[in-house]
Amino acid sequence: MEGISCRLNKNEKLEPVSKDVSVITGNGFTFYTDTVLLANFSMPESGELCADFGTGCGAIPMIWCARSQPQKVYAVEIQQCACSMARRSAEMNGFENKIQVLECDIKELHEKSAIPYGLDRIVCNPPYHEAGAGLHGRSAERQAAFHETACTFSDIAAAAAAFLRCGGRFFCCMRPERLCGTLFSLHAAGLEPKRICFVQQRESSAPSLFLLQAVRGGKPGIKAEPV
Repeated sequence: MEGISCRLNKNEKLEPVSKDVSVITGNGFTFYTDTVLLANFSMPESGELCADFGTGCGAIPMIWCARSQPQKVYAVEIQQCACSMARRSAEMNGFENKIQVLECDIKELHEKSAIPYGLDRIVCNPPYHEAGAGLHGRSAERQAAFHETACTFSDIAAAAAAFLRCGGRFFCCMRPERLCGTLFSLHAAGLEPKRICFVQQRESSAPSLFLLQAVRGGKPGIKAEPV
């Protein structure tokens, strides 16, 4: 643990995601319960080529590699500080050959040929609020994480459809009030929703989140599942 602590910068700390794997967080970049739920909901199969759009501190790729054996995970993030944390987390946990962190705007992935086409699985924990909505007064890092200042969900869906193979799977989570817009964006991109799971804190409370799987070129038909 002493060697690991030497890799931490100011205001950073380690957050465990399994018995042997931890993620560097801090400076506005961390992960919450929704991240863990989405990582488990989207867990890749052995040997798959995967990507995480807007990886932040890299929690989802770390959880994947701790519990499964993807061939490669392309962790895409626009913010330099978050990329640094994700890269150091991958190295610290011995996943540097599994996880490739890319500092890139999702909207520019095609132009820059930053990741390969024909991926098996793409995940994204997107900003929940449209630009100008939700809480204000946050840091620039948190604004980008929680608000669609850098890209919209439609941008994310279009990028996912472009890089997935036919039959490839896209996973995301979102607030229930944005369900209709989310489904519309997925359909427009050629991603057919197939699984949905509503998450509620208590049995008596309304859902605060949904997890969704869509398939590129999939047939119509969606299945609601329990958490």
